[in-house]
Amino acid sequence: MELNQLLQHMAGAGASDLHVKIGIPPLLRINGDLLQAKLPPLGPDDIRQCVTSLLTPAQWQKFRDELELDLAYNLPGIGRFRVNVFQQRGSLGMVFRLIPERIPSLDEMGFPAALKDIAMRPRGLVLITGPAGCGKSTTQASILDHRNANDPCHIMTVEDPVEFVHTDKKAIVNQRELGQDTLTFADALKYVLRQDPDCILIGEMRDLETIQLAITAAETGHLVLATLHTTDAVQTIDRIIDVFPLHQQSQIRMQVAVNFVAVVSQILVKRSDNRGRVAAFEVMVGTGAVRNLIREAKTYQLQSLIQTSSKQGMTTLNMSLAGLFKRNVITLDEAFSRTTDPDNLQQILKTM
Repeated sequence: MELNQLLQHMAGAGASDLHVKIGIPPLLRINGDLLQAKLPPLGPDDIRQCVTSLLTPAQWQKFRDELELDLAYNLPGIGRFRVNVFQQRGSLGMVFRLIPERIPSLDEMGFPAALKDIAMRPRGLVLITGPAGCGKSTTQASILDHRNANDPCHIMTVEDPVEFVHTDKKAIVNQRELGQDTLTFADALKYVLRQDPDCILIGEMRDLETIQLAITAAETGHLVLATLHTTDAVQTIDRIIDVFPLHQQSQIRMQVAVNFVAVVSQILVKRSDNRGRVAAFEVMVGTGAVRNLIREAKTYQLQSLIQTSSKQGMTTLNMSLAGLFKRNVITLDEAFSRTTDPDNLQQILKTM
């Protein structure tokens, strides 16, 4: 089976991911579960043919030099795919992620109205967090699309690779891809301030330098959207500060407190109707009380503040899970399997 046929099969099966490994049939992730496709096992020649049909000579050389490669692949009529090519035990492997052609709106994703206001902020730091494969890129794209549709501004993105392709609406959008348009996130962020942006999207804050540059960009009067691999809103703040050496942490804490706009932390949970997955999320908004706790290094008190600040657009993961269950979107078992505080979830359900 050729690569395009394999990707057509993936899309037709409703899979979010495709895993390709020598010696076994392709694996499809459907509704969060990894299932074996009803296809013959793939041999070394099959996978090498897929890789060579996918990569340009320059990409193949880069892969041979680094043994890792991220790229995007567009298949007309099917969609766009984020691809990772790797090597394991001397053989080639690939993972494909299907990127929806249409960017869902914030309303469709079930986010509170506060996120629309956050998308239109003139400056500050907005962080989208969660484990790998939880839909961070989709949420980031939805926020950016809302800004694009409602504000005549300049949006710059730095991504690895470019996933959702944004067309100009009210805004002008320039999207830069690592390895093709810029060498590193840090390089791109050093020069982005000379490109007259209003809103800057960073695909991922990977290291201290990128985090520092993102905070600086937010300080200089830009709205910065970025992602982090953390599990909740409170941990996100601690993670940013802990990346820095001890002698810098007090200063960074002050910078984060001043520039913090919001954290959206999310996971994907299975729908009760078996029609895919839906996002459950935690939202922490940068109110005066939140900023004071960050400034005073009292982040351990943030969780209780989120629980009592729903009027400001905040919500905890348990409140989101409970809401999804009450609307029959997910089952009770699914809600309890994804919570980190079942006692608190039980209390919320009793009061709804």
